[in-house]
Amino acid sequence: MTRMLPPCRGVLTPNRPLADLTWLRVGGPADWLFQPADEADLVQFLAALPADIAVFPMGVGSNLIVRDGGLRAVVVRLGRGFNTITPEAGGLRVGAAALDAHVARRAAEMGMDLTFLRTIPGSIGGAVRMNAGCYGSYMADIFQEARVIDRHGKTHRIGADDLNFSYRNSTLADDWVIVSVLLKGPAGAPDALAARMADQLAKRDATQPTKDRSAGSTFRNPAGFSSTGQADDSHALKAWKVIDDAGLRGATLGGAQMSPKHPNFLINTGTATAQDLENLGELVRKKVYDSSGITLEWEIKRVGEPTPAGNIANTP
Repeated sequence: MTRMLPPCRGVLTPNRPLADLTWLRVGGPADWLFQPADEADLVQFLAALPADIAVFPMGVGSNLIVRDGGLRAVVVRLGRGFNTITPEAGGLRVGAAALDAHVARRAAEMGMDLTFLRTIPGSIGGAVRMNAGCYGSYMADIFQEARVIDRHGKTHRIGADDLNFSYRNSTLADDWVIVSVLLKGPAGAPDALAARMADQLAKRDATQPTKDRSAGSTFRNPAGFSSTGQADDSHALKAWKVIDDAGLRGATLGGAQMSPKHPNFLINTGTATAQDLENLGELVRKKVYDSSGITLEWEIKRVGEPTPAGNIANTP
């Protein structure tokens, strides 16, 4: 018998497959998918949700592998009403569902430099949670505060000190839902900012498999920082370089492949299961460790349960 959940004004769907909601197009179903009508709906629902039911906030699935067995949780996915971008207090108040690229463009039109967001896939909520960054800039550099809803439906206003930002990480609780963020960046001429973003996009398209099904960078850089995009940028401890040095550019397992164009991009060639993708990633970690002594750390978030017969490869 399907368990009864609290009433809501949004959309609550049982046994919802998640593969079509992730960029890698893999994964089993969530017990429930909740798309709240607005912030009040989210607060009321979480406050009434039984404490033994897990909650998993999900953005646009750009940095996510949902395992084939699915998620035993209520997946919260914010949509319309959570993607607004409005000026506030000298910055931008941004809904957590707003896409990073849209925020960068809107900010540039206003003369605010958030250009590094233009080439980062995903939404602002996820960018805050993982302190996304590139070209030497990070979410921590522009973050002012956020409104979040905890697992019990209580609203909090949190600052950078509450998140303890580090490379590709924050300490935000996994089951807290970011609803909006205040961002501030340096001033810049709109035309110059637009030109910079166009240049960044051209460089990205030339070096990354943007036409393939991927989830962005697979592993964090062992150096502990993003590429700067500058001429003097060192690649010695970049994830793509140690993967390449281990002979794994283009490596395959089932329908999964390390991109021949950029070996730190794990791609679904069309037939991959979540297990194919994760097992290939673990194989890469093992072989990189064997060849260099470096243990790569996943940047892609992996959640859920494998199929009953699943066997995730051992990690070093």
